[in-house]
Amino acid sequence: MSAESFDRRNFLKTCAFTTGVLGMSLEEKIFLAQKASAKEPQQPSAPMSIPMGQIGKLKISRLICGGNLINGYAHARDMIYVSELLKHYFTDDKIMETWQLCEECGINTMISTIDDPYAGGNDPTGRVIQKYWNERGGEIQWLAQYFPRPDDPFTKLQMAIDAGAHGAFIQGEMGDRLTQHGRLDLVAKVVEFTRKNGLIAGIACHSLEVPIACEKAGIPVDFYMKTLHRGDYWSATPEEKAGPFDLPRHDNMWCMEPQHVIEFMATVKKPWIAYKVLAAGAIHPREGFKYTFENGADFACVGMLDFQVRENAIIAQHTLGGVKRSRPWCA
Repeated sequence: MSAESFDRRNFLKTCAFTTGVLGMSLEEKIFLAQKASAKEPQQPSAPMSIPMGQIGKLKISRLICGGNLINGYAHARDMIYVSELLKHYFTDDKIMETWQLCEECGINTMISTIDDPYAGGNDPTGRVIQKYWNERGGEIQWLAQYFPRPDDPFTKLQMAIDAGAHGAFIQGEMGDRLTQHGRLDLVAKVVEFTRKNGLIAGIACHSLEVPIACEKAGIPVDFYMKTLHRGDYWSATPEEKAGPFDLPRHDNMWCMEPQHVIEFMATVKKPWIAYKVLAAGAIHPREGFKYTFENGADFACVGMLDFQVRENAIIAQHTLGGVKRSRPWCA
């Protein structure tokens, strides 16, 4: 090989490396620098780990992979094409690749629907999770959100149980509506049914009135799933705040009074999974994760595209390593 050819090859390698580094996130650059500064010869890197909490019998990573994106729920404000884009992006293989990345990065649990009525019969979760477990040997845990109908409260829940879900909870908007209409009796029934079948049971909500009512009624949920995020991002400007059970009209805020949420949840001893912690993509994970864990949530549920998984896991790992909490861990 001529000296000219050798120099040209080294130049191209240097360009490729530099381009790769420039394309990395801050978290990935820090991770790479830490590896490069190690004195001992580097062995194959071990899988990442994220601190765990426990709900019932389940050990759950404090960062949980959300399921809205794989179902095409983008919460993209007024960009009407994004949901269809996601449905085309998340093929069965891409969903499984994302879950595999989660497991490699220490995220051992995902949340997604079972037969979502808004999916028009095309909810992929129940089908794809079976392929992932049985054909790819995946082990990710599944907390299924479901929609109990007042005239048929158990069918969707039974579907989740039969599909192998590890836990189940009432979907957030349904949690709001059932509480608004005084149907805590129905909430209590499905929670009891879930626990009798060996799953951890919860209820999700946007309104703080839901955990307030459930705590007052003594409903033995294993966990709450409540929205939490700051309200100072640029699109957090509804024309007027809605009532306690209603989402704002402009699809840009999901936790209307975060300080009230923080204060009330500090009095609750049950585990709390916070969701919409990045305000559906409006807040950077470095800020959103810190705010979430410092203000008392035990877990953060975050919808992730495959190329976001590693960076989010690194940020969560760093955040949890030095977090100063206002509420004791309840899980």
